[in-house]
Amino acid sequence: MKKSTLIATIAFAFTLLLSSNANAQKFPDLDKSPMDVASYPTDYKNADKLAKVTYSRPQLKGRSLNELAPAGKVWRTGANEAAEITLYKDMKLGETKVKAGTYTLYAIPEKDNYTIIISKDLNVWGSYFYKEANDVARLKVPVTEAADSLESFSMIFTKADNGIVLNFGWDKVRVAVPFTE
Repeated sequence: MKKSTLIATIAFAFTLLLSSNANAQKFPDLDKSPMDVASYPTDYKNADKLAKVTYSRPQLKGRSLNELAPAGKVWRTGANEAAEITLYKDMKLGETKVKAGTYTLYAIPEKDNYTIIISKDLNVWGSYFYKEANDVARLKVPVTEAADSLESFSMIFTKADNGIVLNFGWDKVRVAVPFTE
């Protein structure tokens, strides 16, 4: 009995020794366009949020903004997976009521304005599979130009008189997307 227990223990230890190297994890390099989250209210201690957007932050790295977010084409509003916006209460984008929930956030950049698109599609990589039929709301918003340039695409929510504004900027382009309550 002791001999079989000893053999089983040795066999188990030998198997464990061989399998630990085979199952060692190889972690990938850090993402060049890391994910970020913006929410309102911005205070992390306040759990009573109105909205949250999850997106990846591409960087210019010497490239033109038009190369990364081409004018007239649907853009994923960031990098990698398309940005997702969660509204925790019913809100309006322009005149269109958007029910509380999670949606994909697309944009169509132009020189003087961006068309903001809220789509019911989820878990979308890029904008390759965008379907206009799944749009929930669209709104054209004007583009403004800032004096300073942002190397990384960035989003932040701010408070407005009758709701919140999702601000995003990259290079010298600034866009303000109003959501009303």
